[in-house]
Amino acid sequence: MDFITLYLPPSIQITDNQFFELCQINELIKIERNADGSLILKPLLGGISSNINAGLTAQLANWNDDKSQGLVFGSDVGFILANGAIRFPSAAWIKLERWDALTDEEKEKFPPICPDFVIELLSPIDSLKTTQQKMKEYIDNGVRLGILINRKSRQVEIYRPGKEVEVLDSPANVLGEDVLKGFVLNLGMIW
Repeated sequence: MDFITLYLPPSIQITDNQFFELCQINELIKIERNADGSLILKPLLGGISSNINAGLTAQLANWNDDKSQGLVFGSDVGFILANGAIRFPSAAWIKLERWDALTDEEKEKFPPICPDFVIELLSPIDSLKTTQQKMKEYIDNGVRLGILINRKSRQVEIYRPGKEVEVLDSPANVLGEDVLKGFVLNLGMIW
């Protein structure tokens, strides 16, 4: 299934608050905003992808409970990146000090902050090329570690600032490195 990209004329500028409201009243469609202001309309996930997303988020949350260094987010929150794009990663983590610097109002809607860590699970309807571009966008906007999981090819791509993308074939796990010290993402449930 293809996504629909909706291009708006320059005379129509949707504010962050209006975009949040648009997403709230169209809850059966996941809407992302590109840096150029165009909107991407995506269908909701199927059962398998949703279940795997939940498992990935649970692993991150379980690790975070022990460390209490930051906050974990699932796939239903959009983050406003510095370039103006609004993205919904499959799972994300933000260092507590950075989160605490936001106002309560910013925390209530789509927070204007780029996560420190993101996971993107390539669903059957996602384009690999588009998702790879999204991962690069995350890095360009401040993500310190990104993981792209491609179940179909059984590969994991690891994104780090200033480094080439590392591709792993059917790894059993991926480490959180310096960003998430002690975190081990178990990929046994994926393959």
